Amino acid sequence: MIEQDARKRITVFGGSRCGSDSPEYQEALLLGRLLVEAGFEVASGGYYGVMEAISRGAHEAGGHVIGVTMNQFKAAPNPYLKKIEPSADFYARLQTLILESAGYIALRGGMGTITEISLVWNKLAMNVLPPRPLILVGECWPRAIQCLREHLVISDDDLTHLSFAADAKEAVALLRDRRTK
Repeated sequence: MIEQDARKRITVFGGSRCGSDSPEYQEALLLGRLLVEAGFEVASGGYYGVMEAISRGAHEAGGHVIGVTMNQFKAAPNPYLKKIEPSADFYARLQTLILESAGYIALRGGMGTITEISLVWNKLAMNVLPPRPLILVGECWPRAIQCLREHLVISDDDLTHLSFAADAKEAVALLRDRRTK
């Protein structure tokens, strides 16, 4: 495994069902460009929606774009990927996205995004992963996490593994700040 400090891969999670005119797509497009400009390579699940937008933004900025796809899907990966890393199933895909990344950013999404964030968050909270940034972008996340706190057993210590950003610019600033510490 690559040493954590040497990695520059950031995995981005988000909805697959958003079209190119949606706010999530536009934010992911900008985020992809900003991540490349900040010196990161970008990884995602490799298909459409936010995954396509992050790939497109990074590709158009001249960055290295990785799509971790699933053999179970018949859909073609998005056309902006420089490298495709196939995986057997959803869990193997998540393991690759998680273990090979120096940090994670999530935009608004659905059940898949919740699953991805939950798995990363749990691994960070249990110290299965070394400390890495998990940044939730957009106004939906603070309310969603607060709702979880109200109805589940989530401690203040659990929350220390999360960062919140209003938009792509703030998310990349948080990554840069974390890298300089």
